[in-house]
Amino acid sequence: MALHIVLVEPEIPANTGNIARTCAATGTYLHLVRPLGFRTDDKTMKRAGLDYWYAVNIEYHDSFREVEEKYSGSRFFFATTKAKRRYSDIAFQDGDFLVFGKETKGLAPEILEAHPETTMRMPMTDKVRSLNLSNSAAIIVYEALRQLDFPGME
Repeated sequence: MALHIVLVEPEIPANTGNIARTCAATGTYLHLVRPLGFRTDDKTMKRAGLDYWYAVNIEYHDSFREVEEKYSGSRFFFATTKAKRRYSDIAFQDGDFLVFGKETKGLAPEILEAHPETTMRMPMTDKVRSLNLSNSAAIIVYEALRQLDFPGME
């Protein structure tokens, strides 16, 4: 098994490319939920992922509901600035899905309202609204991998 990063309607190709590179480096699966704010052949996205795209296990989905149905029985954790629980307070397991929303709005309220017990946030000062999407994904996936003792990684 492996961890999964789900990007729901990502808007910025460089962020998705950076996250894809993180997925290649960690053996994490990447799920992209449409609509995307860019074409998948976008030069910026390819440049951000460098020459690691061959190493990314990637799936495309037409809705987040499709992801939930395909992977029913899996655990999903939702990143949002509105959560009470910190990501570091979660005991992650192999096979968990880490879900992130679009850069400008985050996850849709209906997704968050449907899963209030599995939302998570990153602590930060009140001087900023949020961290960059690719930074947030990397921080959380590496925390999950640390807890799992970095399986399959040197």
